[in-house]
Amino acid sequence: MATEQVLQQIQSALSNGGTALRANLKLTPAGGDGDKVFPPTYEGGQYATEQRLINGERVETVLLDSVQSQANRIEQALLSAHRQGRIQIPVLEVDFGVYGRVTSLDAPHRIFDSIFWDCQEGETAFRTTGIGSAIGQASLANATALLTYAPNVLAFGGWDSQMKRHASGTKIARALASEIIGVGITPGVRPASRIDPLGISSKGVTVYKAADPEKVWTLNEGDAEVDSKGNPQSFGKKGNPSEIVHSNIMPSLKNERGEHHHGGVTLREARQTVVLSLPQLRRLSFPDDSGATTSPRDVAGRTLVAAYALCGMALQAELGYDLRSRCLLVPEADPEFEVLGRTKSDVSCFSLSPDEACELLRLAVDNATSTGLPWHTAETIYTARPDLIEMVRRSRKIQTVESEEG
Repeated sequence: MATEQVLQQIQSALSNGGTALRANLKLTPAGGDGDKVFPPTYEGGQYATEQRLINGERVETVLLDSVQSQANRIEQALLSAHRQGRIQIPVLEVDFGVYGRVTSLDAPHRIFDSIFWDCQEGETAFRTTGIGSAIGQASLANATALLTYAPNVLAFGGWDSQMKRHASGTKIARALASEIIGVGITPGVRPASRIDPLGISSKGVTVYKAADPEKVWTLNEGDAEVDSKGNPQSFGKKGNPSEIVHSNIMPSLKNERGEHHHGGVTLREARQTVVLSLPQLRRLSFPDDSGATTSPRDVAGRTLVAAYALCGMALQAELGYDLRSRCLLVPEADPEFEVLGRTKSDVSCFSLSPDEACELLRLAVDNATSTGLPWHTAETIYTARPDLIEMVRRSRKIQTVESEEG
């Protein structure tokens, strides 16, 4: 299907009560059948496992990449394509000098993040600049500023939690939700060991914390830190060479707390489920400066958000599914998107390559700007407040000291 036809199909679905754009993609471990993959770990080193009903069967599953993580990956794919010149999208930045820059596609809470509220344009605080003020007043009924400067909020959600003029600031629910799970899992084990090529023994050796921070540790009691009673302080709990990562570590399936190491999982398959909510997009309205809006203008804005989200999905798939160390997945086939109409049986399909997705976004931008909607692609860089930069400097200094102390 031609890219123009895909755009028309999206417009039609938005105008005629369509339910969603969706994709379901099966993935397998890059190592092949039986290869282990490692899910993300949460508090206590636990995997996020649960039973789900799939095709009427109760199946053990594990979360491989959360909705939030997927949103971040898609934003980074969009940012990368923008920097390569493949697409032109709104990106605001905050300059931290020697500490680099943070963009509106990097910040955890997007344009509503404290990083932006604590930056400035010259001597003017961001919230009182023209762009900041417009964003601060945005809502579902007046989403023009967000479309113009931060469309990722409309696609992936955002909350202006620091807004003071109301009990709670603007909240925009996510329209796009993508998640990857492992299906039919069997947990594995992971041995831990270390063979020391120096042959250092933990017997008869006591390691002390050095008084000189440059040395970190010492074997000489006279060079050690002392406690309030003048006793030399051992390094770690027992002062064994293993505390400074020397000597052998006995092969074991358990960690120092006696718990089994989480050793990844084998799985029947992995699945990525992507859903773009059309009802959520229909909640968005895009009035002009006078507050007036029209149906063609609103549909064009909603279509642009949909094209932005789909472009991000296609670009993310192009980058591959290397989710973390030992979690590399490969799709069984290229993704195919479905347009879900008013009912479950009302389904039409289209495919979208990364280059076609970039073209779809360009067409959607042209369509939206022809109705008067703005699309801000000029480089816009703000400066972090001096005290925020100082906070970063102090934190980096503390982290460096802590790292040196082990």
